[in-house]
Amino acid sequence: MRKPFIAGNFKMHKTIKEALDYTKSLINVVNTINDRDILICPPFTSLFEIGNILKNSSILLGAQNMHYEDNGAYTGEVSVSMLLETNCKYVILGHSERRHIFHETDQSINLKVKMAIKNNLKPILCVGELLEERESGIAQIVVKNQIEHGINGLSEQDINSLVIAYEPVWAIGTGKTANPNDAQEMQSFIRKIFSSQFSNNISDNLRIIYGGSVKPDNISGLMEMPDVDGVLVGGACLEVDSFSKIIKFK
Repeated sequence: MRKPFIAGNFKMHKTIKEALDYTKSLINVVNTINDRDILICPPFTSLFEIGNILKNSSILLGAQNMHYEDNGAYTGEVSVSMLLETNCKYVILGHSERRHIFHETDQSINLKVKMAIKNNLKPILCVGELLEERESGIAQIVVKNQIEHGINGLSEQDINSLVIAYEPVWAIGTGKTANPNDAQEMQSFIRKIFSSQFSNNISDNLRIIYGGSVKPDNISGLMEMPDVDGVLVGGACLEVDSFSKIIKFK
């Protein structure tokens, strides 16, 4: 049985003080919940402070990105060793905004995935199609290519550390959400990609989550789908009341 995984991506929101106040409030509301994994991914500036206050809580800490080198002349970048010092357990990699705004390639994302796993930081590998790709009937081809490039060179043991986030790009921050059946269709397809390359045990245990305008009023329908193991929440995670309702889905 795959444990539900509810992740909140703050993106470029919240100062250190705002993020700390938020986290303290969230702990008070959800800290007794242990039948699902809860993750928050604040901006880099907040990670160290938030990592300290989460040490005795059930909430996990993640980062929104990282570089594929451990150090070097990469102005503005953050390394895996820096993230580990903040108590991070997960890192989001290949988010559509990184792919399409900052032009990250499948190859660089693959290097990041390998670096994270090598250092016991669990990657959340994001994949998903543009609206024109879905309308052209090539959504599955796009997602398959992103996955195959993203996991290139990984062993079965490596896959045990991985979470896949399916994020149809046309649904991120737009208010449009893939209906539960659409999400299920793609996420079942993703699981079949893994079952074709790895053992059934690996694909059966892989958590595949959905991202794209997730809200309190659509979480239950999404989580009823057999291959939707959780959600990656953007805007709706920025308020404790909204995010806690998502976390507490029935």
